[in-house]
Amino acid sequence: MRTALTRLGRTSGLPVVFGGLVEATGPRIRISELSGTRTPALRALAVSTGTGLGGRAAVLQRPCAVADYAASRRISHEYDAAVAAEGLRSVLAVPVVVRRRVRGVLYGALRTAEPLGDRTLGAAVEAARQAARGLTAAEEAGAADEGAARLPTDLAGPPGPDEADNPMRERAREAYAALRALAPHVDDPAVRAGLDEVCALLGPGAGDGGPVSPAGAPVSLTPRELDVLACVAVGDTNAAAARRLGLRQETVKAYLGSAARKLDARGRWAAVTAARRAGLLP
Repeated sequence: MRTALTRLGRTSGLPVVFGGLVEATGPRIRISELSGTRTPALRALAVSTGTGLGGRAAVLQRPCAVADYAASRRISHEYDAAVAAEGLRSVLAVPVVVRRRVRGVLYGALRTAEPLGDRTLGAAVEAARQAARGLTAAEEAGAADEGAARLPTDLAGPPGPDEADNPMRERAREAYAALRALAPHVDDPAVRAGLDEVCALLGPGAGDGGPVSPAGAPVSLTPRELDVLACVAVGDTNAAAARRLGLRQETVKAYLGSAARKLDARGRWAAVTAARRAGLLP
């Protein structure tokens, strides 16, 4: 959710973005991630399904937007006080849907009353899809590793306390993936060398003994395996990674499977996590 909201804020231009997941104990969305807010009014707010803008989006399973939240007759107004305290006027909400079930909601807002254009709505929809892909990948990795419904915490996201609440790290990872995808298409040796140097600056530092797998064995990935993992790490599906890298989807799948075997990982997100622990990805 944090990564998706970071992308939403950057691609949509909305100054305020926030969101949260549906609680396991009941049909409520708990706002847990916020960016651009000035007050604590929205933090930990519980939005019941069907109420407010986000609750409406969750029930309809489609994006919803209002140009003036307080004046809108299309939504219920249980959360007007929190929205007004933050000074929000124009608001959109997009559900995060995984296997036809709403798992969370992403919001974006302006402090002025004006319609939100198609570009903004499109950016929000893409961010919600990214969040859905991340949840799906994490759940698949957890099921493969544990054979249980509950996802282990070490697979729920990047390891280490410094990984959280760090949008700059996520932007660096996206830049790293983009540069790795671009470099093979550059024919000029000098430009290619320059791109490789930038990748090295954005990438992880080399360890004294070289990268090792989580099990402690030395591991070496091919450049293309690293390219694929870098794309997966920023939320790309196999199809999206194939488009970015100029490869066939089956080829991407093969590289991902090969990398996962070398890292002794089951599942795409588990492979990314293992690669980061091995010092192969930023």
